[in-house]
Amino acid sequence: MDFNEHIRVIPDFPKPGISFKDITTLLGNGPAYREAIDALKKQVEHLQIDLIAGPEARGFVVGAPLAYALGVGFVPIRKVGKLPYQTVEIEYDLEYGKDTLAMHIDAVKEGQNVLIADDLLATGGTIATSVSLVRQLGGNVVGAAFLIELEELNGRGRLEDVEVFNLIKG
Repeated sequence: MDFNEHIRVIPDFPKPGISFKDITTLLGNGPAYREAIDALKKQVEHLQIDLIAGPEARGFVVGAPLAYALGVGFVPIRKVGKLPYQTVEIEYDLEYGKDTLAMHIDAVKEGQNVLIADDLLATGGTIATSVSLVRQLGGNVVGAAFLIELEELNGRGRLEDVEVFNLIKG
């Protein structure tokens, strides 16, 4: 399947010069969504994955069904203040400003193999921060899986020692 056919591109969103890759059209098509998750599963099933972690919010719609398909647990990575239990947090730079991501302190056990999953790899800031959170908790990041990788933004470069998987390169 050509997954590009199921991704809507919105020019100049959220600001001029950005071509936003809208995955809601893929998510809304049951057979295409299922095939995308199955295709990601095939790419990563050789890894010994104990957990999948996904950053809010679109990492949930990729990571949770992928975890289900692989028969492993899913751990949400949330913005600060959104998790009800004790957390570890890391602040990181955005294009304009800063943000903070958090995980429960007991979300990952020492030595567990964790795959990070999200919809899109762009500049890599969110995913690099997610990797740092998992490692801070003692997890071993075995890879990062995405529906889309925007190669021209070189987010992969921020994930030096993490194997990257994707369905679409744009």
